[in-house]
Amino acid sequence: QVQLVQSGGGVVQSGGSLRLSCTASGSVSTIYAMAWYRQRPGKQRELVAALTRTGRTSYAGAVMGRFTISRDSAKNTGYLQMNSLKPEDTAVYYCYAYSSMNYWGQGTQVTVSS
Repeated sequence: QVQLVQSGGGVVQSGGSLRLSCTASGSVSTIYAMAWYRQRPGKQRELVAALTRTGRTSYAGAVMGRFTISRDSAKNTGYLQMNSLKPEDTAVYYCYAYSSMNYWGQGTQVTVSS
């Protein structure tokens, strides 16, 4: 079992930055990959960025070059650094981890004002 607790998020002006954190507990050594998803108003949940255990990253085209996914293994924490935020980045962001099954964080609201 893995538990994910998110922190960060909030309201920021267009062009600003935010960092989301996701701290894992439980069977963290079994986590193969982590990712960040978001669900924008009226839209389906979508993948934003992913990071495998081997360090391979991938990003959605809409955030490429603006967002960075990373992790601190010593702290069992993953991060999503979001720069140059746009109003269309407004969404609830979810941390995700895969470890033989899917685990989700509680979600955190990010609002970007124009």
